[in-house]
Amino acid sequence: MSQQDISKEFQARRARIREEMGGPHRLERIRARNGWTIRDRIDTLFDPDSFTEIGTFARSSRPEDKDDTPGDGKIGGIGHVDGRPVCVVGDDVTVRHGSSSEVSSKRMDRIYKMAVENGHPFVYFGETGGARLPDTLDSEGFSLVTPSIEISARGRAIPMAAAILGRSFGGSSFKSAMADFVVQTKGSCLAVTSPRVVEVAIGEIVGFEELGGVDVHDRITGQIDRVAEDENDAIELIKQWLGYMPANAWEVPVRQEWDGDLGPDEAMYDLVPTRRTRGYDMRRVLRSLTDDGEIFELKPNFGRSTITALGRIAGRTVGFVASNPMYYAGALTPESCDKDTAFVCQCDAFNIPLIFLQDVPGFLVGKKVEHDRVLSKAIMFQQALTHCQVPRITLVMRKAFGLAYFSLGGSNRLGANSVVAWPGAEIGFMDPQVGVNVVYADELKKAVDPDAERARLIGEWTVDTGPFGAAGIMEIDEVIDPAETRSWLRRHMDYLKIEAPPQGVRKPLAYWPTCY
Repeated sequence: MSQQDISKEFQARRARIREEMGGPHRLERIRARNGWTIRDRIDTLFDPDSFTEIGTFARSSRPEDKDDTPGDGKIGGIGHVDGRPVCVVGDDVTVRHGSSSEVSSKRMDRIYKMAVENGHPFVYFGETGGARLPDTLDSEGFSLVTPSIEISARGRAIPMAAAILGRSFGGSSFKSAMADFVVQTKGSCLAVTSPRVVEVAIGEIVGFEELGGVDVHDRITGQIDRVAEDENDAIELIKQWLGYMPANAWEVPVRQEWDGDLGPDEAMYDLVPTRRTRGYDMRRVLRSLTDDGEIFELKPNFGRSTITALGRIAGRTVGFVASNPMYYAGALTPESCDKDTAFVCQCDAFNIPLIFLQDVPGFLVGKKVEHDRVLSKAIMFQQALTHCQVPRITLVMRKAFGLAYFSLGGSNRLGANSVVAWPGAEIGFMDPQVGVNVVYADELKKAVDPDAERARLIGEWTVDTGPFGAAGIMEIDEVIDPAETRSWLRRHMDYLKIEAPPQGVRKPLAYWPTCY
């Protein structure tokens, strides 16, 4: 047989694997419901004609399954997203429902290892029924599909995104919990195990949506960062997130062009009411500060009393952690602490400076938050900040009371590079009104006019709560006019030392868990 004949046979074999996948009948079923194959997803993610597959000829290690397991349930390789190299692996539901096995696990680990070794981001498309049966029922098969050591030990060396695009159990749920950014499409399910296994194991009957639908993870668990309308939306969200990230932990995000405007923005006067009990849209404030008027929010419906978002100021990627007065008046909760801690770890690992915008009355109090471990969550957040190494700027807008002031980046004693405040801001141990009601409870009961006496005492307590007392002893670096906020931040971006650690050196927060 000539070399040409060998090549023709090889090309035909490769084309059959890539085009037919798990079989024409399975592809027809997917097309009949307007579904996407894993190859459709990969083609949509990557720039045209940039995908190079790795492991095309992988197949099951079981002799009886070698001929009908092309790719062994996983497909992956490397391509370009907006011109940058990115590695990808996804579950192929046309082969054993995308289930995990010895060879498919090896294929995923191999591609992930290549991503780390070469410093490229990694994307995972999840839609799998879990571990393959009966392959993993005996001790030999089971011992060969250990959780991914490569990904478990990654320490945020590279940005990792995961998309849950169908019913995803077992390995795919584990991968999503290890990712930095997770998006889930409506109608999909993300859970450790399927409703059928739950019913057989404990007799509980539960539906897919109730067990692990988008509402569960978007609002209750915080396991995902964004909800996607469909597959196109999910992939677009991943591309947007990657656009804010560096390629790896030893680079800084690419600085973009910006308009250079350093003039005042008097619209800020109208965005934030001076009366500190009135709510307002903090997202509008954040958008007014960014170069393009856009922010990329993470976990918008979880821990809603704070906002965590990426944006660009003076062309640089920045991370915002901002109070949200529309929920619990901006008070910190166990859920918001979880969200904020995860975000701080991500920004620090990928060399993204942090900007804290404070309008916080303190921590939420009561039996429920105590039972939800607010103490542990608050201290976890505080510990993350003490280990954080990227530049941090804190702006106090209207109020900052109690430990929440320090938790949201207050005080340069805790590592903030700059702490500034608006002239009307109040800073202190607690809201003066609450303090007066607690300290002078008995006196107020005896007062002829309790309201007048309360107002008098509050007036006395609030004399020194403004920012000028702290600014006078250099615990606040500067007091700025609200209209100067955008220009002040833009100027400050050029003063900050934004750099990556030496190649191979990892920051402490890179090793913190990706879930809490």
